[in-house]
Amino acid sequence: MSFRHPDRDQIRIENVLSALGNPLRLAVIRVLDAGGEHNCGGVLNLLGVTSKSTMTHHWRVLRDSGVIWQQPSGRENLLTLRRDDLDARYPGLLDAILAGAVRDGSDSAEPSPLSA
Repeated sequence: MSFRHPDRDQIRIENVLSALGNPLRLAVIRVLDAGGEHNCGGVLNLLGVTSKSTMTHHWRVLRDSGVIWQQPSGRENLLTLRRDDLDARYPGLLDAILAGAVRDGSDSAEPSPLSA
């Protein structure tokens, strides 16, 4: 299985902001911002999410918006934040969003009813 990822110049601000506007997806990005590759199961465990099927949609939104790379590796998928691409397209945006999430106390992976 291979996934389609937008090229750097195809990443659009409205898609990035929409993807990061969901608390669960924002929590994923906070985990991935530590750097390196993370398997999907490891991210789910860190966030306390038990339903893999629910996350399929979230992985797709993050991938299609250009926020993450998702690469198959055996029976798992590896996730990587596309920080270089996002910083090149929108300098400072990711840092501002992550800093805002910390200030707002967005530690919860629980989505609000309005952000689904």
